[in-house]
Amino acid sequence: MINSNLKLYFEKFSSLTEQWFDNNIVPLAPMTEGLTKAMRYSFLNGGKRLRPVLVFASGEMFGVNEGLLLPYAVSVEMVHTYSLIHDDLPAMDNDDLRRGKPTCHKVFGEAEAILAGDALLTLAFEIIANDKYTSPVPDKIRLEAIKKLSIAAGYGGMVGGQFGDIISENKSITAQEMNFIHNKKTGALISYSCYVGALISNISVKDVNNLEDYGYNLGLAFQITDDILDITSTTEVLGKSVGKDEKSHKATYPSMYGLDVSYKMAQDAVNKCEDILSPYGKRGETLKQIARFVLERKS
Repeated sequence: MINSNLKLYFEKFSSLTEQWFDNNIVPLAPMTEGLTKAMRYSFLNGGKRLRPVLVFASGEMFGVNEGLLLPYAVSVEMVHTYSLIHDDLPAMDNDDLRRGKPTCHKVFGEAEAILAGDALLTLAFEIIANDKYTSPVPDKIRLEAIKKLSIAAGYGGMVGGQFGDIISENKSITAQEMNFIHNKKTGALISYSCYVGALISNISVKDVNNLEDYGYNLGLAFQITDDILDITSTTEVLGKSVGKDEKSHKATYPSMYGLDVSYKMAQDAVNKCEDILSPYGKRGETLKQIARFVLERKS
């Protein structure tokens, strides 16, 4: 169960992220009003906002002003939203619900949903590169953030993991192959969120790598609990269809290890998160709480 302080923390930075998007992402021309509407529908459709919150928490840990972190938090959530739009398409997971509401392609059509996802993905990089939004951050760091986001989102990261997930349906795969799928599909963007928050603070390489490692283990815990909830939760609580992994014969942690062992693996990953943060004392407390929330969440 999320504690009240952490709940307020999520609400604060979720609101900042959504306000920035709401104020800045508007139609550029009459012909693209429908495109912008689809982008806004998907981005502003609620959600935990875990990735932007991680950007803020990681940067805040090293004293970075939230105003510097905000464009990076928005950009990573844009990439995440694009991935959800495309994942829900009939050619992929074929989902009708996302966060308890009809998916983008159900409301706007498949072609429009694809283009909305494309627009969010490319706009994420434009925001980081645009002096209007990120000029206070040195160019060297902005370039590194763009490169790292490209890796996390691309064929060596999230897209590669998604491809592995698709080609593995109805097949028997090894634990190593399953770990690759989920570390890339889910973990890469979560790890990047922690990395970029620390990167902007311009601290030591060791500290940045520690936050990236924290994000890697958090991503693992998140994916395992996601697999568990697909079995143990309900559509009403989860806000999306449940039982789809089994129906699609996807390789999941519970299908390979069982529920009890899977939960223990998630616990071990969270313990590693806490070990990584221990040297930072009270500064790492928010990230520790987020790790526990990921383990205990119900949706």
